[in-house]
Amino acid sequence: MSNIWDDEWLNRRYYEGLLPEAAERHLHLAARSYADDVRAEDHLMDAIAIAPEHMVVYLGLYKFYFYKGRLSEALATARICLQRSAAELGIDPDWHKVRERQADFGSYDAPQARFYMFVLKAYGYLHLRLGHLATGSKIMDKLIELDPTDKIQARVLLEVLQKKEEDDE
Repeated sequence: MSNIWDDEWLNRRYYEGLLPEAAERHLHLAARSYADDVRAEDHLMDAIAIAPEHMVVYLGLYKFYFYKGRLSEALATARICLQRSAAELGIDPDWHKVRERQADFGSYDAPQARFYMFVLKAYGYLHLRLGHLATGSKIMDKLIELDPTDKIQARVLLEVLQKKEEDDE
């Protein structure tokens, strides 16, 4: 039986050759080093240095910060992901200016648009968690505007926020 962290595991490829092998290896090394914050973060930064044009390296950094409870850093990384996702879609990098007609945000068949929505939801959620309630609420409203059928389930977060505000009164 092989060790989960052996060279075969470290050298596996998930991104169909789209991500440089060295960057992907650093993502795996970051996972292996997860308990050592400094080492894991160093590997994530190395992956970004190798492949700064690939969203997946930023997602790795975002997840690391999020699961470590480093929410301010997760927010900053989510902002980068949001801007990169907007650029890939060819829409305004300012989420305030994005309109429903600019992409098929409510469709499961439009992966780039759906990804943008998930990143925007994460961005809004982090604002809420950090106590930036007005901004988080505006982002959730934007999600509902872009996806009126609410496939992204932003209404749930808005309901939690409304309940919290009622409880605080």
